[in-house]
Amino acid sequence: MQGLLLAGRYRLVDIIGSGGMGRVWRAHDEVLHRAVAVKELTAALYVAESDLARLLARTHAEARAAARINHEAVVTVHDVLEHDNRPWIVMELVEGNSLADEVKERERIEPVEAARIGLWVLRALRAAHAAGVLHRDVKPGNVLLSADRRVLLTDFGIAQVEGDTTITRTGEIVGSVDYLAPERVRGHDPGPASDLWALGATLYTAVEGRSPFRRTSPLTTMQAVVDEEPAPPRQAGPLEPVITALLRKDPAQRPSASEAEQMLAEAAEGRRPKTAQAYVPTQHMEGGGGDAATTSVRPPQATPVVTLHQPLPAPASAAPRKRGRGRTAVLVIVMAALVGGGSAAAMRYADEWRKDTTASTSTVGGKGSSGGTGGTGGKSATQTPAGAVPDNWHRVDDVEGFSLALPKGWERQANGTQVDYTPDGGEHFVRIAVDDSPDFDNPYMHQLDLEQQLTKLSKYKRVSLQANTFRDCHGSLWDFTWTALPKQTPFPGPRRAIEQTYLARDGVEYAIYMSAPAADWDTARQQFDAILRGWRPPAS
Repeated sequence: MQGLLLAGRYRLVDIIGSGGMGRVWRAHDEVLHRAVAVKELTAALYVAESDLARLLARTHAEARAAARINHEAVVTVHDVLEHDNRPWIVMELVEGNSLADEVKERERIEPVEAARIGLWVLRALRAAHAAGVLHRDVKPGNVLLSADRRVLLTDFGIAQVEGDTTITRTGEIVGSVDYLAPERVRGHDPGPASDLWALGATLYTAVEGRSPFRRTSPLTTMQAVVDEEPAPPRQAGPLEPVITALLRKDPAQRPSASEAEQMLAEAAEGRRPKTAQAYVPTQHMEGGGGDAATTSVRPPQATPVVTLHQPLPAPASAAPRKRGRGRTAVLVIVMAALVGGGSAAAMRYADEWRKDTTASTSTVGGKGSSGGTGGTGGKSATQTPAGAVPDNWHRVDDVEGFSLALPKGWERQANGTQVDYTPDGGEHFVRIAVDDSPDFDNPYMHQLDLEQQLTKLSKYKRVSLQANTFRDCHGSLWDFTWTALPKQTPFPGPRRAIEQTYLARDGVEYAIYMSAPAADWDTARQQFDAILRGWRPPAS
């Protein structure tokens, strides 16, 4: 095939690269008298007829995707042609190595240089995302380094173009499994954050000289991507917190592209980015003065699976604390009152299952801001950096030892074993429950058990209930709706609630619960996210 003339102008010279789907030729454009690269789809020669159309569509999609992106760090597509009933892509020729080649030859890349490479890849991805294109196969082999050290991102062969019909089979996973984001392995739709995760894995490989998740088979590799944390990068220098931030299992907890670009720019200058530390999960180091906790983490969003930087230890035995139990026992009492026709006072509103119904409740202060939601000063709480207190909020140090950020004007209501903060006497509120002797050692199972009893509520509906990891600990996030009845509460009508429960290392279970009228849920959910970001448990 060497010497073959394609479309009357592109003469193949020699093979300069190959992979599972095809190979790349150095070629000469005899019209413009320049060297080009030509990608040949060799897989089309061997697949079944039923698969051929899909492969051809994928190749055309690659050309369309790359053509939509105008950026100096993206390999330019010059032409697409047909030959031998197959499409061939004519591209800019980059004389040099791939990042994978350089890692193989040099064993690893110096952190500052790796940060510079990552910065240009990120800029290419930002341009792609702005054009509505997801790359979906960012890896060292698709990062090209020219002889003059330009960085270019190539091979949009499995890119997803916004608005295009999918060209993959249902359930098919495409891409290199070492660099697939966890949400893609789980079968969720990818987003820009998935490309950022792959960039984090690529940078890990660059500085450590090995893939962070590669195991003995594709299956065990994918299991590692979902369930395991990579060994902390030892050679990453200023890149270490950036890699950690990009490799957060939950896409909602990764930095945005603009934030990541700033982090990489600082690392490329040899500085450890301070902003990256906000995305590094809380770590506990035993010995010396005891456990030392670092920064807080971003909160989960709609249905998170949050996995943190270190492997999870087994929960330790609970140390004695002056805190009560009662979440499960109180729920049984409350539900008996509700279903069995007992006193309506036993359940002022549906959320009373989180209260000790025998305890007195004293409300301090009156109504909050208009609508009773407390407000965030016009700034969305979800846009606030991790750990920061939003505008018009303040930090509250509770007498029970925990601390949280709240909108100004929210007042404390003591419930014996639990604590509420509300702007309006209970129509909107956040509730903190602390249990030093929980009935379950698995928060997910605990919430499932509670849900079995709450299904008796009027029009109860689960939105989501999913195990996660919160603050380096086993946790679970539960989101549900129901209709509160007038005989049960002064605030009847459709309501919604969400709860993050987690089991701390000392065996204490914490539940952070928020409820509001369903009509106010957008604001309430933003507030809940900000509250999770600012949550600080009692000091050990």
